[in-house]
Amino acid sequence: MHTHLILLRGINVSGQKIIKMEDLRKLLTEAGFSNVQTYIQSGNVFVDTPESDPEKIEKQVTTLLMEKYAFQVPVVAVSENSLLRIFMHNPYLNEPDIPVKQLYVAFLATEPTAENSTRLEPEFVHPDTFQMATNRRALYLNYVNSAGNSKMTNNWIEGKLKVTATSRNWNTVTKLMALFESRKNNTPKEIGTVVKK
Repeated sequence: MHTHLILLRGINVSGQKIIKMEDLRKLLTEAGFSNVQTYIQSGNVFVDTPESDPEKIEKQVTTLLMEKYAFQVPVVAVSENSLLRIFMHNPYLNEPDIPVKQLYVAFLATEPTAENSTRLEPEFVHPDTFQMATNRRALYLNYVNSAGNSKMTNNWIEGKLKVTATSRNWNTVTKLMALFESRKNNTPKEIGTVVKK
């Protein structure tokens, strides 16, 4: 079995695209995923599955959500190894003058092409900055301005890279990494509960 973190973008925001986590867990369990665990309401879901390919999981979950809710939800699936590499190699953590609250990660559904990666323009988002992860499945984001007032948006990232992206702040990434580790020692009953509402 393989454990994956499934990230949904844009749900339960300002009354739009409402998906209850209890219903989401039920939907994924009935679709064949096991040990389904959610974290907060923004769409962070852990699942166990025989499928090892994140892209196949993304397509499956996207189809399930469309059939159930009749609206499109961008989905990014992250393997344990990918999350660990992203977590361990954030270059901004080596810069003590950058507060952690400024740091986010944009998780990418697929690796962008080299050509599309060159279309990301640092001068356009200045003074905010970004760096590509070594596994090319994420962008590290540093919001000198608040994320809500930045030009460095998910839409900008997706428009340049031509891949689906969804962002989480660094504190959430740290919590998700800890939950990945804790699942290894939890029983299925414990894993099936909501960690935090």
